[in-house]
Amino acid sequence: MIDIFTSERKLLIGGEWTLSDETFEVTDPQDGSILTRLPAASVAQMDAAIEGAKQGAQVARALPVHQRKAILQRTAQLVAERAEQYAGILSRDCSKTIREARAELRRAADTLQLSAEEASRGHGETIPFDQRPGAERRIGYYDRFPLGIIGAITPFNDPLNLVAHKLGPAIATGNAVVLKPSSVAPLGALLLVETLLEAGLPPQVVSLVTGSGSVLGDRLVTHPDVAMISFTGGLETGLSITRRAGIKKLAMELGSNSPTIVLRDADLERAVEAILSGAFGNAGQNCLGVQRVILEDEVADEFTERFLARVRDIKVGDKRSEETDMGPMISGREAMRVEGRVSEAVSLGARLLAGGRRQGAFYDPTVLRDVPQGCSLDREEIYGPVVSLYRVRDPEEAVRKANDSPYGLQAGVFTRDIDLAFRCVQGLEMGGVMINDSSDFRVDAMPFGGVKGSGLGREGIRYAAEAMTETKVVCLNLA
Repeated sequence: MIDIFTSERKLLIGGEWTLSDETFEVTDPQDGSILTRLPAASVAQMDAAIEGAKQGAQVARALPVHQRKAILQRTAQLVAERAEQYAGILSRDCSKTIREARAELRRAADTLQLSAEEASRGHGETIPFDQRPGAERRIGYYDRFPLGIIGAITPFNDPLNLVAHKLGPAIATGNAVVLKPSSVAPLGALLLVETLLEAGLPPQVVSLVTGSGSVLGDRLVTHPDVAMISFTGGLETGLSITRRAGIKKLAMELGSNSPTIVLRDADLERAVEAILSGAFGNAGQNCLGVQRVILEDEVADEFTERFLARVRDIKVGDKRSEETDMGPMISGREAMRVEGRVSEAVSLGARLLAGGRRQGAFYDPTVLRDVPQGCSLDREEIYGPVVSLYRVRDPEEAVRKANDSPYGLQAGVFTRDIDLAFRCVQGLEMGGVMINDSSDFRVDAMPFGGVKGSGLGREGIRYAAEAMTETKVVCLNLA
C-alpha cells in the first residue's frame, strides 16, 4: 500500500491517476498539523471524470456477478486485515478517537461484505400476464439493470464507512461511480478506492475527484449523464440539490435533531448509558446523535442526576490515546458555531447544566435544560456534543414534542411497557424508532433514512442497491 501521508496524491479519472494544477491541505483537526496535500480538481476535470464514467459504466455492467462479488469480498477482507493501520489514518484525518476509528473500520468491512452478498440478489420475478382477458398465452418477467453513472457525495463524520455505503451497492449492481468525498476528511475515501483497485476492481469503474464542493458538486449534480445522486450531508445543500438536479434519481440523508424519550417505567441505567454514547460519540457529529432527551416527569430528576454524573466522567483529549472518550470537533470553526448556538440558547433562558466550554476545536460535552421552544438549538441540528433535556407530563406529550421538528430521521424510546412502545411507534413521525435504544442505534443492513427534512429514500445495502437499478419488463407473446 502507498504511504498516504508522504506520496504524491492524484485524482482517479477515467481509469487513470492524474494531477491537478491546484492542491489543498488536509489537516488534523486536533492540532491543525498538515497531514498531506491532495489535488483540487477543476470543473473540467469533473467533466472528464463523468465522460470517463460512461466507459466505466459499460465495464461495470459487463462484470459478471461472481466477479463483482469476489472484488467486494476481497476488499472487505483487506479492510479487516488492515483495520489498525487504517484506523490510525482515519483518526488523524477526522474527529474520531482511535477506538471510534477501529469501530468504523469494522462496520466498513461489514458494509462491503453485505454489498458482496447483495450482488447475488439483484434479480426480478415472473409476471402472470394472463391475469387480464385478452392477454392469454403471454409469459414474462421483470429484471433489474444498472442505472449507469452514480454521483456520490460523502461527508466527514464517517469518512470510510459512508463511502462504502455508496460504492458497495453501486459496484454490486454494475454501476460506475463518480465520488466526491468531503474535503476536510478525504483520506478514508482514498483508502477505500485504492483497496478496491487492489482487490481487482477495473479502475474505470470508480472516479475519485477531490476538491471544493462548491466548485465540483454543482457540476456533478446537474450533469445530464449522471443517472443518480447519492448524497449525505446538510439540509440546505440537500434542498439545493433537489432544485438543480433535473430528472435523475436522488437518495439523500440530510440529518436530524434526533429525540430519545425516557418514560416513567424505563430502565434508567440502560437509558443513561445508551444516550451518553449516542450523544457524545464522534464529538456529537452524527446525524443520528441524540440531541433532544424527552423525560417523563416521574423520572426526569433521577435521570438528570445520573446522566450528569456520567457526563462528568467523559475523558476529552488526545484522540490517539486509548483512554480518550471524545476528541475534537472537525474544526475550530465548527466548535465556535456550536459555542454560539449554546450561548444564544442560554441568553434566551436555557440553563447550562454541564460543559459549555470551548478550547480550539475541542468543545466539552454539554447538557442544557429549559431550552426555549423555537430557538435554533431547539429546532435545528446542532451537530456537536450538546444535549437538551425536556420534561413532559405523559407519553402523548413526549411524542408531540419529539415530532415538533422539521426533521424525522430516528427516535429512541425507553419503556418496559410493550403497549406504550407500540403507541410511540405509531405516533412518532420518523424513519426509524429504536425501543430501549437511543436514536443512535443502526445496523448497516437495515433500511436507513427519514421523513420531512431528514431526506429522501433509504440507505442500507439492499435498499441502496435497489435504488441504483432500473426495472425492465419482458413479455413474450406465444400466440
